[in-house]
Amino acid sequence: MDTTLLVPWDDALTSYDFGHDHPLAPVRVELTMRLARELGVLDAPGVVLAPVAAAKDGVLELVHAPEYIAAVKNVAHATRSERSRYGLGTDDNPIFPGMHEASALVVGASVAAADAVWSGMTEHAANMAGGLHHAMRAHASGFCLYNDVAIAIARLLEQGATRVAYVDVDAHHGDGVQSAFYNDPRVLTISLHEHPSTLFPGTGLPEESGGRNAEGMSVNVALPAGTRDAHWLRAFDAIVPPLLYAFRPEVLVTQHGCDSHALDPLAHLMLTIDGQRMAAEALHRLAHEHTEGRWLLFGGGGYAVVDVVPRIWTHVLAEAAHRPVPPQSEAPDSWRTFAAERAGQIAPRSMTDGHQPQPRPWANGFDPADPIDRAVLATRRAVFPHHGLEVTH
Repeated sequence: MDTTLLVPWDDALTSYDFGHDHPLAPVRVELTMRLARELGVLDAPGVVLAPVAAAKDGVLELVHAPEYIAAVKNVAHATRSERSRYGLGTDDNPIFPGMHEASALVVGASVAAADAVWSGMTEHAANMAGGLHHAMRAHASGFCLYNDVAIAIARLLEQGATRVAYVDVDAHHGDGVQSAFYNDPRVLTISLHEHPSTLFPGTGLPEESGGRNAEGMSVNVALPAGTRDAHWLRAFDAIVPPLLYAFRPEVLVTQHGCDSHALDPLAHLMLTIDGQRMAAEALHRLAHEHTEGRWLLFGGGGYAVVDVVPRIWTHVLAEAAHRPVPPQSEAPDSWRTFAAERAGQIAPRSMTDGHQPQPRPWANGFDPADPIDRAVLATRRAVFPHHGLEVTH
């Protein structure tokens, strides 16, 4: 296999743009691709940038209702009640020209990535403009119009996959993906997120563990606001590796929302670039351990658009390219100049926050006084028995 990492890319992917001052600024993706290129990630051997075509209606209908797709297409002419019914024209999901076309292009990139991984064209594939995990079957939600992640997973199933594992490390619960497959035993969804009592969308408790005939297939780790690197990584270690070992997935799909960072303006977790990088490294290892390297990865949330998103997503792409960027690397001056021109902010000089997280393995014992440990134990109790795993701590 000559291609290690396929990146479907078109500059038009940044046209998914809700307008000035909206948190989901497409410049974060533009800055990511520029930084990854300037650090040599996109020019590394085995990395291929591929053209993108917008997803057609039949592909969108793998997850979304036809009447919802029609509403997105015709939103400019819809009544206020019609927009309200589909979650369109809200503060989170304002209307913008060409919104169907821009959204369908994001889906097209994610589906192309899924096809490339499943066909064996590439080991890994990434769409950092994707990861729009909140969109529901017939309702926009949380900056997400079409759920490109769920559609990519549905495409894998359509192509013959029988066991797909999805791991979501966004600070927000991956509710749209969970909803799409809540009753499907072929898809294991794991979401590590801030507790729903303090963050949108207000879902993602451990008790949401799968529908009939899919018990234990929806896994939610609801972490307290303020959780830092070492505790977050400890929770990851306690949940993700044992479940992937038991489930034996054919493909690993991951969403790398980076709003878990301490600088993110919308969430309340306290991770660093270094903790987030370690999570990406762990997911890469797990893909090679359990899926023969079949790894499909997406962007997602992240609203510190200069300080955080480009750095961690460049680390994610570099990890997937088997060319990790040393944490102590400096961000190129040319990129920092570009960031100042495009976003009006002074970008960080380093690819690290200077932290070296030392998580305590779950196997070392459970601390009943620790709220993170209690959250992890609640998740293990809710789902581990369905996978034949011991809950013991």
